[in-house]
Amino acid sequence: MEETQTPQQVQQHISAAFDSVNLINDEIVKEVTDDRKDTVKRNYQHLELMIAKEWFEQGCTEQQVIDINTCIAAAKVYAA
Repeated sequence: MEETQTPQQVQQHISAAFDSVNLINDEIVKEVTDDRKDTVKRNYQHLELMIAKEWFEQGCTEQQVIDINTCIAAAKVYAA
């Protein structure tokens, strides 16, 4: 069963997700290291968990969903 979130909580989760998006985007332009790969992997896995939640995806704009999914795809390539 999905947990119930207030609109304010949903927006807080979306904001936190974009902290991960920004971190990933900053890291994937740098030289690949094991530490960076681990950081990127943890963050894209967090994004995958969040985007799978119906209330989260419904709280996002279409562009936010695209941005998150694009970031996840790029992060998976980087961390592979």
